[in-house]
Amino acid sequence: MTLRDMNVGETCTVKRLNGEGAVKRRIMDMGITKGVEIYVRKLAPLGDPIEITVRGYELSIRKADADMVEVISEAQPIPE
Repeated sequence: MTLRDMNVGETCTVKRLNGEGAVKRRIMDMGITKGVEIYVRKLAPLGDPIEITVRGYELSIRKADADMVEVISEAQPIPE
């Protein structure tokens, strides 16, 4: 499951970041790193970008970038 698949009002935890080079570094510079909790606040009227809360601040992220962030939904059991 990726951040792009999350619904508004859901909370998830980052499992892994996909992507390479500058794109991955930009996502990490925004504060999205392994183990951080993300809350999906809202979706733009046309669906892109997604507004999230991460590390106590609001952030808008494109769906293409959100697709690179693998997450575990708080509603799902955490695999051992």
